[in-house]
Amino acid sequence: MAAGSKKAVYVISVAAELSGMHPQTLRIYERKGLVSPARTGGGNRRYSDEDVQLLRRIAELTSEGMNLVGVKRILELERRVAQLEAELHAVQSSHDGEVSDAIRETQQRYRRDLVPLRQTVTLYKRESS
Repeated sequence: MAAGSKKAVYVISVAAELSGMHPQTLRIYERKGLVSPARTGGGNRRYSDEDVQLLRRIAELTSEGMNLVGVKRILELERRVAQLEAELHAVQSSHDGEVSDAIRETQQRYRRDLVPLRQTVTLYKRESS
């Protein structure tokens, strides 16, 4: 299975073992809104590789002394940054030709506007009193 897969295949005990946590901790994190595992028709939790990576990130943040409210905020901000970076990349990719053309046009315009200037050096000689 590819890393980061969204396919929910792990039961809670396996996800807990993979993330180095107790199953009860995973239930608490779900109640706090930090992780949202998929559910089977019978209501059993199923975790994906992406969920396990998220649980490891939560463990990393809590081991650094962050409380769960802070962890939730950091995760939200990280998701937002990733979203904005993806949007920026998409905009840059879709406008690469336009941006390159605009830069080239601006450079050509400035080259036309530049005129050589003759300069001569005059030595300044102070008169003695």
